[in-house]
Amino acid sequence: MFENLREAFSSAAKSFSEKELKEKDIEEILFQLEISLLESDVASEVIDSIKSDLKEKLIGTKVNKKEIEKFVKDSLIQIISALFDAAGKIDLLSNIDSKKGSGQPYLILFVGINGTGKTTTLAKLAYLLQKSKFSVVVAAADTFRAGAIEQLREHTNRLNLKLVAQNYGSDPAAVARDAVLYAKTHKVDCVLIDTAGRMQTSKNLMDQIEKITNVVKPDFKIFVGDSLAGNDTVSQAKEFHKRTKFDAAILTKSDADARGGAALSIVKITSTPILYVGIGQEYQDLKAFDKELFLESVFGKPEESEITTEGQVESEPQHVEEEISEPEPEQEAVPEKIQEPEPKEVEEQIPEPEQPNTDNSDPFEGIDSKDINKYADLYDEPPPENDQQAKELSSKIKKWILDGRPKPN
Repeated sequence: MFENLREAFSSAAKSFSEKELKEKDIEEILFQLEISLLESDVASEVIDSIKSDLKEKLIGTKVNKKEIEKFVKDSLIQIISALFDAAGKIDLLSNIDSKKGSGQPYLILFVGINGTGKTTTLAKLAYLLQKSKFSVVVAAADTFRAGAIEQLREHTNRLNLKLVAQNYGSDPAAVARDAVLYAKTHKVDCVLIDTAGRMQTSKNLMDQIEKITNVVKPDFKIFVGDSLAGNDTVSQAKEFHKRTKFDAAILTKSDADARGGAALSIVKITSTPILYVGIGQEYQDLKAFDKELFLESVFGKPEESEITTEGQVESEPQHVEEEISEPEPEQEAVPEKIQEPEPKEVEEQIPEPEQPNTDNSDPFEGIDSKDINKYADLYDEPPPENDQQAKELSSKIKKWILDGRPKPN
């Protein structure tokens, strides 16, 4: 994972070690770093922050020439680590457990656009909660996308969960409210609410999510984004956070992410943590985000030796004559890791028969909602009533698109 990001930072550290650290050299290398980070889907706001912090450390500290590459690497680790620390940490399982003591269900709202794996991620979290001994009910509040209710019903059937749903076109807030009432009357610990995923620029979508929020007042809101979508995911997160103020993010397909910039950018721009990452198609393939593992993936395992600064080693001072000597930058303390139990530990408690079927993809994934609606209007297609009908409708729409979207004769 994160090969592009790792190469960008490594190249910058090596470049600094091969040049005299004059103002012009620093600017040239920082410019190349900026280009590499942009190609790794790091948002411009994050790049500006990294460049500014790194330049300050380079100009403000006199380092032995042989130690410059390590100094730059360690400085970058501190900068990235501080970025994640600023977003804070959330122990979701502990929060759910705390509210359970009050006798009230814990409400989690999922937001994000179609195609990111939002519904499947909801099912993965439901699976994790089940293994943590929490009871769960699911609300099918996406009453817009054809096949959405059937897809969610397939997941809940496999996980043996209660699904609260109404007909397509129903008020999503009413569906969410019904699920909450069910949870209260049946003493259910947690309610997971799926929502429609039209593009984040859709005013109707945002208005619906705000209405759901006002009606049921969720305890926690999660944005689900696709790691592979890069800057598109960052843009989506920015818009959703502006309208919904979500509390944390889950990134899907992280195991295939060679760039790694989405995680950095979302954390910096929204000031919210990455809660989990999706690393596969199975229900158990949802892992708690670990800052230390992220840093290790990008920078490699930390070395035991410390940075050599002026006063510690007297050799080769002639290589840094042009640098300004200032006090050594403080080393930031590494915070304690997230206290959430690793899903791997929970998996050991899972009975083997509960292993899911991997064929849980959305039949409409990759098809624009506008095409679905236009096809349904042109050919008077009713919403599918089961998973098989959803797959058949998906095939028809894909063929219609390949044929150039013809109008009926």
